[in-house]
Amino acid sequence: MSLAAVAHTPERDYEEHFRQIMHDEVDKWVDELLCVFEDDRQPTLMEMSELFTRTRQKFLGNCLKRMIEEKYADLLEQEYAPCPKCGKRWKKRFDSPKEMVTMQGPAALSRPWFYCTDCCLGFSPVDDILEVSRKKYQFEIQKKSVNLAAEVAFCRGSEIFEDLTGQGISDHFIHETFEAVGSEARLEDVIPSKDEIIKRIKQASTAKWRPILVVASDGAHLPTRPKAGRNEKRGKGQWQEAKGFRIYLLSKNRIIHVASWHQIQNESEFGKDLATVALRIPQDSLRIALLGDGADWLWKHMKACFPKGREILDYYHCAEHIYKVAKIQYGYGSIKGLQWVEGTISRLFFSEVGNVITGLRRMQPNSDEAKEEIRKLIVYLKNNCGKIHYRGDKIGGYPIGSGGIESAHKFIAHTRMKRSGAWWVKETGNEMLRIRCAIYNGTYDKVFNRYKSTHVHHY
Repeated sequence: MSLAAVAHTPERDYEEHFRQIMHDEVDKWVDELLCVFEDDRQPTLMEMSELFTRTRQKFLGNCLKRMIEEKYADLLEQEYAPCPKCGKRWKKRFDSPKEMVTMQGPAALSRPWFYCTDCCLGFSPVDDILEVSRKKYQFEIQKKSVNLAAEVAFCRGSEIFEDLTGQGISDHFIHETFEAVGSEARLEDVIPSKDEIIKRIKQASTAKWRPILVVASDGAHLPTRPKAGRNEKRGKGQWQEAKGFRIYLLSKNRIIHVASWHQIQNESEFGKDLATVALRIPQDSLRIALLGDGADWLWKHMKACFPKGREILDYYHCAEHIYKVAKIQYGYGSIKGLQWVEGTISRLFFSEVGNVITGLRRMQPNSDEAKEEIRKLIVYLKNNCGKIHYRGDKIGGYPIGSGGIESAHKFIAHTRMKRSGAWWVKETGNEMLRIRCAIYNGTYDKVFNRYKSTHVHHY
């Protein structure tokens, strides 16, 4: 007797019926475990644990199958169903078997299949209710395998997944699923919602301390190659810049991440993405710091999206330019060069940009190369003079270094994509970046749910 048949019996009978079904499956599993006692050999703890791992997949898969068959008995036995498009009722054509693999194990489910001749559409209502994937490996396996592939190479991910879960999935399946999920990822989902951002701002706020929102932008070069078929020549690879930004909050004693976004894209696309995120941030309730190096493209878009932001030239990037002039003008490691560097940086710390530029103009270059580097430093300081006020930044609690975006590039892009021999098609590289950003931003569930919603139906 099925659960559908006992649906109108007392609750106790309903529970006992289901318990008996599960007990039957447990008995079958115990029969498999009895092999431990069939000989005199004394198995180790590890051997016994591996026996449980090998046999539990079949046991749990059968339990899941029985639960579905009992819970959805009416749907599995239905003879007529309406077309999901036109609503016309149709008689069942046949019972279609569906082989499914979940984290619990394999399960084969036979469900009624209908076909609407008016819409030329085949469908199974139970698939929609259970949210069954078209693929053999169901959504929970897909979700976990993609998460793993965002950390390790696809082939290694296949090995690790089987070792940890007992489910053998190919690297091709992981790669294919990864691209499918990545293609569905959108900036709107990867970036936390406005409500979530406001929640994080409240966590950073105190009665006496208005939090600082740091917007840091930069580019990182990644190895890419032209797209080509498996047996076609791929052509020469090239390094392309992934433009990205990281936004985080500075409270009294803590840092709270808000959002990271990195894509291999042009300046215009970067600006559009940053503007989309800026609209989710209540800027009037924050002090805003804009951090970057001397690249004009990032300042143009940061200022447009955060007009009230305090512009801060990365201190270490600025110091790097000064050390370069000292090395060429005074020689590497010379005492005179170090003294000049310390004096120059100290003046810049106190916002004496004009005095530094005057001093540079009075210098007597020792070579044409030194003359050119001094000229470039003067131009660099003139272009960024309004962003150099490090003492005031420190007093106000603002950061003066762009380590936040540098670490984001390293964590999100470099550790996964700059591996020996790795070359990425631009589209696949951007999919990898989107998924890794989603994981870091805490929005991976939302990204996967978008993918799931487009792949759950069989019609």
